[in-house]
Amino acid sequence: MWSWSEDLPEEVRASLLEYEKKSRYLIKRSEDQQVVEDVFDKATKMALYRLINRGALQTLIGVVKAGKESRVYWGKKADDTDVAVKIYLTVAADFRRRLPYIQGDPRFTEVGRGIRNIVDVWAKKEYRNLTEAYKAGVKVPQPFNLNRNVLIMQFIGEEGTPAPTLKEVEKVTLRDYRNVTEQITLLYQKAELVHADLSEYNIFKWGSEVILFDFGSAVSKEHPNADEFLRRDLENLNRFFSKKGVKTQNTQTLLKKVKGE
Repeated sequence: MWSWSEDLPEEVRASLLEYEKKSRYLIKRSEDQQVVEDVFDKATKMALYRLINRGALQTLIGVVKAGKESRVYWGKKADDTDVAVKIYLTVAADFRRRLPYIQGDPRFTEVGRGIRNIVDVWAKKEYRNLTEAYKAGVKVPQPFNLNRNVLIMQFIGEEGTPAPTLKEVEKVTLRDYRNVTEQITLLYQKAELVHADLSEYNIFKWGSEVILFDFGSAVSKEHPNADEFLRRDLENLNRFFSKKGVKTQNTQTLLKKVKGE
């Protein structure tokens, strides 16, 4: 069984060992061992330690989503509040392909050349995007805290099970379509952001609400490619809902509505 590094303070090792005991993400093969070591490198463990010291996190319980660039864990704060802990992988070379979403955004003018620098900026970017969207009233997971490549935010779902995405629900409706377009409009007009990677895979359906997530790619509407990204988001939205039998608006008409033209 893999154990936490001895170079960490006792309190963080104790908290992280709690994750090992309770995690549903069991290490059974050598390749699984490597995946865990890729996620929890020394810098990431120190980032978790700082977040624990801030009271933003007490323990990790299990992984709920695994991708090429990040892992999302179900976690708990000291008051037993559920949180989602997103850890961006510092070994993910795919982040280099994300540079077009950073370069050109006036909010992020300095990006180091190393992969670690890119990952840290990407995490900072998602945290800031979520913060600006949340303050504007857009339905997104509330961001709570960030340290390096570890982002803590509201857990959308219950008992460690994330809410279903639009892709996963049995039925979507015209109301869902209108709710999503309203959120995109609010995001553009009040937060002055474009999601830039929107699809049925990163929109939760939770009760009667739709909640947008995965905001790492989101750019300022001042980004030189913002219009292109916005059109692509709307085309993705229309394609999905049309396939589900929902009547959609013409993309050009919807584009003007979102931009308030």
